[in-house]
Amino acid sequence: MASAPLRVATNSGEIEGFVRRGMRRFRGIPYAEPPLGPLRLRSPRPVQPWAGMRRCKRFGAVPYQPKVFTPQKRRSEDCLTLNVVTPSVLPEGPLPVMFYIYGGGYFLGASASPPYEGSILARRGCVYVSANYRVGALGAFDLSSLSDGEHVIESNLYLRDLVLALQWVRENIRAFGGDPDNVTIFGESAGASGVETLMATPAAAGLFHRAIIQSTASGLGADADSIAHDARRFAELLGATADNAAATVMNASPRQLLRAQHKLIAEGGFPFGPSVDGDYLPRTPVESMERGEAQRVPLIIGSNADEARLFTKAIKVMPLSEAEQLEILVRGGSGYRERIVAAYPGYPSKDARLRLAGDMFFTSSVWRIARAHQQVAPVYVYQFDYAPWPVRAVGLKGSHATELLAVFGNYRGPAGPILAGSLTHRDASRVVDEVQQRWVAFARSGAPSDDWPPYRGPDWPVMVFDRETRVEPNLGADRRDKWAGFLLRAPDRRPQAS
Repeated sequence: MASAPLRVATNSGEIEGFVRRGMRRFRGIPYAEPPLGPLRLRSPRPVQPWAGMRRCKRFGAVPYQPKVFTPQKRRSEDCLTLNVVTPSVLPEGPLPVMFYIYGGGYFLGASASPPYEGSILARRGCVYVSANYRVGALGAFDLSSLSDGEHVIESNLYLRDLVLALQWVRENIRAFGGDPDNVTIFGESAGASGVETLMATPAAAGLFHRAIIQSTASGLGADADSIAHDARRFAELLGATADNAAATVMNASPRQLLRAQHKLIAEGGFPFGPSVDGDYLPRTPVESMERGEAQRVPLIIGSNADEARLFTKAIKVMPLSEAEQLEILVRGGSGYRERIVAAYPGYPSKDARLRLAGDMFFTSSVWRIARAHQQVAPVYVYQFDYAPWPVRAVGLKGSHATELLAVFGNYRGPAGPILAGSLTHRDASRVVDEVQQRWVAFARSGAPSDDWPPYRGPDWPVMVFDRETRVEPNLGADRRDKWAGFLLRAPDRRPQAS
């Protein structure tokens, strides 16, 4: 064991962090040149070296997004920074690296969000890294179809940001005590979608060695023609014509972009997420996995017991009415409507609609990805059921994102007694231990624990995290098989020929 320095030499220059509660923390480290001016809507470029020592003691600005959702007041297009947390006393050998990708539907989110601080997880024996990536119209909306002879706009910018951040990790993390040959990427919701997309991105090959997908969000992104239609409509909402669309987007202020983005969403457009451009992202992630073309790394994947309930409380964006759900099921293909609805007794009661929505948008993707990827690499599937009484009291139960409180140990942090409640704080702390120990063990070796078997037939075992953690064979089989082959398709918003 040896004390680690607060000053670290990176490829770009020397930085200085700080120590709090026995953990070294480095915040706001730039990994790319600011994507401003001629670099707006272009692939990120590695940050230019600086002279002298750079203080990295505060988070960088959050990616530009609606202000009401930001964890701090500073929003900027100059947001491509990352953060590192590592024990202040390091073992002799390098530690596994855990690289987190935040969620937020690809139009919200930042690494500075308090739940993602990461020190409690890093204390288990890893180097924790979190990185900003561009969201919304500035990074996760493919506007490349608007390019013209004078203005080049590139696709999948947020994905290119993440690849560059992972390249920074490969080149620099050893100086922080991390192992560049043992990197685990993990994320939740849109961040989980980012993980599965990186698994299918050729440019990310070799940059990570394990993956954890938490409640991946299905149906994000659309086909190229629909995205191009939304891009043209977005430019129109900015006041552009067909002749100056690219210039208008390139020169619009961030506030103007947000206003046009809000109007597009209000019209029914939601084009944020991966774009299958045939180049940087050749196929959808699921298709790549089913073809055996995705990176063959060990995988943990799972969802929560009551995913959809969050969207009845905080973020009311999920189709929860009977009419909306049946329309989506019809778009998925012939025969799915009757077959799937029959798997939810009592439909269209509220509870049945919530169960169906959770499976439609989250759990069905878990089943499909796990079944495909287990043919080429070890896969471990979980379901997170636990909810202490304060979470249940606000009507969330084991809803979307509630597992983050265990993954990041927030129940064990300063606000733990409030988040978990005094009566259930001990149970919550035990769930934190159950999850974190397995996540870090998986990052270390590729296997989460001896009592968690790989996902394969005929039993298809699932680890259930609750007050009493247990393994259940064929969990959800009565619903799982009904969703086989279903594709969540966005409505076609292109003008129809007369």
